[in-house]
Amino acid sequence: MVEPLTSDEVVPLATRKPADVHSLLEALIAKKELVVAEIEQMVERYERRLRLEEQAYRSMSPIRRMLTGKKPDHHLALEYIHYVKKPMEKARALRAEIARYEAMLNGTLPAEVPLFDE
Repeated sequence: MVEPLTSDEVVPLATRKPADVHSLLEALIAKKELVVAEIEQMVERYERRLRLEEQAYRSMSPIRRMLTGKKPDHHLALEYIHYVKKPMEKARALRAEIARYEAMLNGTLPAEVPLFDE
């Protein structure tokens, strides 16, 4: 059985077959697209939870609202950075990487760069 490549290994183009490179690129693109989808789902779950919390807070009676309180704005800002902004930046970087791999697949970019750069 053939051992999979690790992140340290780079197989020279002379020993790679075009079909191998093609299938590796397709698998890598699929894997990265799954990661992007997971990130987007996580962000959507956070935003949905935030909307539900806000709706529950608004539906409380004024006395209960006064006793319960809201999260301070700076806490909400930090949560937004942690749960939305940074993951979306990572998703944007992964999309750029996917575009680079698709360019390699189409032949517009040479496939000489290491495929597994995690």
